[in-house]
Amino acid sequence: MGLLPTVDDVARVAHVSRQTVSNVINSPDIVRPDTRKRVESAIAKLGYRPHASARRLRTQKSSTIGIRLDPMTNGISGSVLDRFLHALTEQADERGMRVLIFTATDPESEIRQIRKLRDGADVDAFVLTSTFYGDKRTEWLIEHHVPFVTFGRPWGIDDMNDPQHLWVDVDGFAGLHEATTDLAARGARRIGYVGWPSPSGTGDDRRRGWETAMTEQFAGAADLDLLSVAVEDDVESARTAVAGLLERARPDALVCASDSLALGALMAASGPGLADVPIIGYDNTPVAQAVGLSSVEQPLNEVAAGALELLMGDTGNTVIHRGGDDPRHRLITPKLVSRRSTHLARYEDDTATVTKSAAGNHK
Repeated sequence: MGLLPTVDDVARVAHVSRQTVSNVINSPDIVRPDTRKRVESAIAKLGYRPHASARRLRTQKSSTIGIRLDPMTNGISGSVLDRFLHALTEQADERGMRVLIFTATDPESEIRQIRKLRDGADVDAFVLTSTFYGDKRTEWLIEHHVPFVTFGRPWGIDDMNDPQHLWVDVDGFAGLHEATTDLAARGARRIGYVGWPSPSGTGDDRRRGWETAMTEQFAGAADLDLLSVAVEDDVESARTAVAGLLERARPDALVCASDSLALGALMAASGPGLADVPIIGYDNTPVAQAVGLSSVEQPLNEVAAGALELLMGDTGNTVIHRGGDDPRHRLITPKLVSRRSTHLARYEDDTATVTKSAAGNHK
């Protein structure tokens, strides 16, 4: 077994001093960008990992990222944040960072928890999830100069490149646009939409994807309101709403803002003469996989990687100050996962599962 790489090894490969390597690791903002990138490249090449405990004592930084564990309000769609948390924890560990999980019942109590953790120097930065219009959490963090990144865009804010608000998100518009276009290419014409009540940043974005695709595919599609329903993210509520939609508007396919809604739609469409209505959900949860439901998948490993890159750079292991022309956000394209099953009889693929990018070509 070979010796582990040292700071001196990194300095030699990067053609810099030992102190410069230390600065890149502990205070990257004071190092010139080109030098920092060269050192980070050497660190990645050698697989060098500083001794975490020693670094925490030396820098007076916790090497810890805080994230709220959301209340489990929905066992289906709620699994998305669980998978994100798992990916974030794994990738943070690879950088020598820890993830501290805390609980809060609402945004106000989350702010109180953040203040307590920050005052105690227990956390260097925070990852926020479930962003919404008028999010007081981000306002507080910006006002108090606390480093953070959000999984979700700053909904309702004009400046999407605010250097004080780093964010990473999945392009829900692209996901629902691709799902709708895919159904149209397979012969569906009256494609309905099952979504959430507005205003909802995420939900409205996904609905726009459906609306735009319908307008592009079918010029003069004027009955879109007739073809859509908005309900809370609940299986039974969706089942009831979709039953009425099927009777009222007779859609020949459905796209949904979540797998919870899609499962309710599947239950509503399981009656006589309706079982061949294609249904596509969103999130590609284990439930969707278990029942053979097509769904739009969020690449959560990419989301976690984007969040950490925004906080710490491409390969860094400490929170940095972003300046100049550094990117302030990541918008990641989801994937459509199509499955052959009885409720997707319109699909003619011979394979059990076909995965394609949201921008890919149709078969």
